[in-house]
Amino acid sequence: MNDSMKLIINTDGGARGNPGPAGIGVVIRDAETGETLEEHADYLGETTNNQAEYHAVIKGLTRAVALKSSDVEVVTDSELVVKQANGEYRVKNPDLAQRFLEMRNLCTRIGRVRFRHVRREMNTRADELSNVAMDKGQK
Repeated sequence: MNDSMKLIINTDGGARGNPGPAGIGVVIRDAETGETLEEHADYLGETTNNQAEYHAVIKGLTRAVALKSSDVEVVTDSELVVKQANGEYRVKNPDLAQRFLEMRNLCTRIGRVRFRHVRREMNTRADELSNVAMDKGQK
């Protein structure tokens, strides 16, 4: 891995019921080649949809730090996460504020991190993985 590895990280988090059984999906790709480097489908237990969305982003950024990336684009269908990350919305919920700080700290460690909102149908693999995680947890 070179130090200038650019990554695109697609994330999705969901909860069946809000709160309910929750899972995350994360797809990490090399921005230059488009090659998928990692995929994650993790069950979170009982939590809210917004918590799950943040957990997905944190997982992706944690992996980006481990991969020594200094340039990351996070692509998610969570408008809330993107608007909070970009400073357009304030984080009022104290539990989400905790996740937000974790996310900001990881961004600082990486260097350059951009957040992009896409419609759910443009984020299908991460969405599939979050559903796989929820299915695993509900068995």
